[in-house]
Amino acid sequence: MKILALTVDLDDTLWPVMPALEQADRDLDAYLRQHHPDVARAWPIPAMRALRAEVAAERTDLAHDFTTQRHITMQRAFAACGIDDAPLQALWDVYFSARNRVELYPDALPALERIAKHYPVASLTNGNADLELVGIRAHFAFHICARDTGIPKPDKRIFHAAADLLGVAPENILHVGDDPELDVVGARDAGLRTAWINRRQHPWPGLLGTKPDLDLPDLAALAQWLDA
Repeated sequence: MKILALTVDLDDTLWPVMPALEQADRDLDAYLRQHHPDVARAWPIPAMRALRAEVAAERTDLAHDFTTQRHITMQRAFAACGIDDAPLQALWDVYFSARNRVELYPDALPALERIAKHYPVASLTNGNADLELVGIRAHFAFHICARDTGIPKPDKRIFHAAADLLGVAPENILHVGDDPELDVVGARDAGLRTAWINRRQHPWPGLLGTKPDLDLPDLAALAQWLDA
């Protein structure tokens, strides 16, 4: 295959996302306990997570926009406590800061540095990570996220939007990601080549059809394959 550019997923491809999300919940809870104790008592972390899931289930029109879903969650939590004007910006700043204090997999940054020297790379994510805050913006030519496009993976249109930005035909783009359905199937159906970052070496789910072009244990293996 002739690869001229790459699109790369972020959460659970470059870093494990759950530790950051859990810390963000704890930081937000601590902020509420200090500044809005009534809300904190009414909405401890498990209850707030359940409310967030309720919002996501109700607002399927916002499946591409985790940020707005979380804003609605906070508005509802405060409204339930009789507070109509939730301090959304302050709450979001606390949450978003922690959400972006991620710890990259050891292989991720060295591999990105190697790859970006030879190929244009675009991040392609359904999440709301901020490359500047994470500290890796310099390695990406473009950042494509579901919130900005209005379309989440695995919809082929978000992959085509990335191809348009990169100025490269889909068949010459290698999409790199951890999720078999969102990343591999989505990219494959959009005409891209696919690299599954399969850190736990799971077998390919047969129900998802054709296997990825590459089944790799980490990004170091991807960089080695591209170098070869």
